[in-house]
Amino acid sequence: MSNESGVFADVPGSARGHLGLLFYAAVLHVIYHLRRCASAAEHSLEDVWREHPFLESYFGAIRGKLPDNIGWLESLEWLRGQIEAWEQAVPARLPISEMRQALELSHEAVLAFVLVGTVEEEAQFATLFASMQQRDDIHRLSVGLLQQVFDRHGNTEFWLQVRPLLEAGFLEAVNRDAPRSEWALRVPTLLWNAAREEATESPLPGARHRSLDSIEPMAELVISEDVRGQLAELTALVRSGRTRTIVIRGLPGTDRAGVIGSIARESGRGMLEIECSASTPPADERWRAIGPFCTLAHSVPVFSVEAGPGETFEIPALAGYQGPLGVVIGRDGGVGGPSAAHAITLQLDLESPDHRLELWKRALNGQSAPDLPEIASAFCLPGRYIRQCARLALDYAAVGRRASITAADVRCAARSLNRQVLDTLADRIDGPARRPQLIVRNATSRELSTLEARCRHREQLALALGSTIPGGMNRGVRTLFEGPSGTGKTLAARVLATELGLDLYRVDLARVVNKYIGETEKNLSRVLSRAEDLNVILLLDEGDSLMTRRTEVKSANDRYANLETNYLLQRLESYTGIVVITTNAGQSIDPAFRRRMDSVVKFHLPDAAERWRLWQVHLPAGHRVALEMLEEIAVRYQFTGGQIRNICVNAVLTALGEREAPRTMDLKQAIQTEHRKAGASFADRAEAGPGRNQQSLASFLGGLS
Repeated sequence: MSNESGVFADVPGSARGHLGLLFYAAVLHVIYHLRRCASAAEHSLEDVWREHPFLESYFGAIRGKLPDNIGWLESLEWLRGQIEAWEQAVPARLPISEMRQALELSHEAVLAFVLVGTVEEEAQFATLFASMQQRDDIHRLSVGLLQQVFDRHGNTEFWLQVRPLLEAGFLEAVNRDAPRSEWALRVPTLLWNAAREEATESPLPGARHRSLDSIEPMAELVISEDVRGQLAELTALVRSGRTRTIVIRGLPGTDRAGVIGSIARESGRGMLEIECSASTPPADERWRAIGPFCTLAHSVPVFSVEAGPGETFEIPALAGYQGPLGVVIGRDGGVGGPSAAHAITLQLDLESPDHRLELWKRALNGQSAPDLPEIASAFCLPGRYIRQCARLALDYAAVGRRASITAADVRCAARSLNRQVLDTLADRIDGPARRPQLIVRNATSRELSTLEARCRHREQLALALGSTIPGGMNRGVRTLFEGPSGTGKTLAARVLATELGLDLYRVDLARVVNKYIGETEKNLSRVLSRAEDLNVILLLDEGDSLMTRRTEVKSANDRYANLETNYLLQRLESYTGIVVITTNAGQSIDPAFRRRMDSVVKFHLPDAAERWRLWQVHLPAGHRVALEMLEEIAVRYQFTGGQIRNICVNAVLTALGEREAPRTMDLKQAIQTEHRKAGASFADRAEAGPGRNQQSLASFLGGLS
């Protein structure tokens, strides 16, 4: 016989120890029920052991803890009291106690939950339950059998104690089409694991669980002191229960979830981050499991939402959970639902250069990187992407057998990251381009040089002037390239990307425009937020499709077209990346867009001198086109740079068939093809007299001198 004082002092003060105590208490109820049934049939307890021998060993372990000469009913009450005393003496958080408190459950209801879960621990209980129910096809406890097991006080409504567990999702009925008394009950595996404190990192599809110890403390977050102070106040509100819902807004790459995680940690909780969108259906099967899981795992549910303009994410009601919750979301979209009524919203700004440097140092964890200050300055990535980029950069350095990472390794890592996120939204323009390849007028070249300097120093400029300029200033650069097709706008964007060491992604705005109301804005929001987050240059092609002058509203189509234009106008104003917009119809661009452009670069049709340089750049070395003929072609044919490129490609293609360098006849044939494409006639020789031709050549050559 054991001493009644501290009888379970040897049981570990943990979730597993608690579950073990409740498990033995639940088994004792089953044995008591079987004994009553055996007595009613004039059988003895030994008959029960012969039918279910594994129960005798459990009874022996329990009996060793009971006082001498204690009756059956008294033993059940005594065991309950001892368990409650053990619970009060244990300082650790106990998942089952969290569940009992959240649902206000009775002791018997808690034991019912544990008894249902015994099947997950030992297969012999499945055989036992099938035998007790006289059903070979049901190996789980039914509602009716639970009623019998716990009906020792004539309580015929034990269902009322089980129902909260079912309604909150802690228990499931696997055969709801059967009568309620025959419902076979189970504890979902992820909840049983959580009750044992064995929650996996991915307990649900699209969800990631982080234990309290794995979350970065608030004191170690790389954030401004102002934000740190706000988080401290917010944590105090959460602890007091005055605030239940926290909304963190910011770009996807910022550490939005980490900020809420730090609040959860300071409140003694872990975190469950759930990926979802504003269009996630209210009946998402994950919603039912989130509340019970977060209660058992003592974690804060955090909904990571992707929402577009005009969309609202309705925070689901989480049955079985009473703690705080979080929502992380971008600039666009709203948050609704009863939980959002008193939500506190915090905006996360982009990291400063100093913060990025600290994030790089932490991510590299002591690995050598001599160029790290330059890397942190050049790659304006948010914290989450810095961590991913650092891991990839270390791998690239290892492949190159280098002890330290370089800017080239980081560039390769960033490119891999860009492809994972952006390739489904925009088209990457591959291949470097250099300034000598771009043949434009001197004024255009100077404007492009100024633009490059603006992009290179955009962050320093924003820091120097952002607080003094009326209306503020961010680090974004917005530029408009306007001019006829084929005059080098896309090539200029490629040159800019090469000079800055950034990736270039193109979006055809004409393709983005959607006939369904609101879809155009959502498409734009998605691609713009990802592009500024990843620090790439975004090329918006055919800008006139959305940037034309707003019209007088005469129909619903006019109204929705104006809404799309207004959205792009506002979004570009707050854009923090580098965006290049091209248009062939500059005269139709709305003046409001022009005012918001940091630079407007005009591209012109090439004159004779520029065409001469274009021919020289595009024809391969060793071509066999006579110099006089090339000069005459440059003067006579007013092709754009794009057309000259096409002609040279076709001429080389023709020559390759004969395994020769392109000749004059190949070039003339390609010119004829290009004329037909343009719908123009082709004249082999000019009809003008020699004097006129000589005068043109003289003018042309004079322009070259």
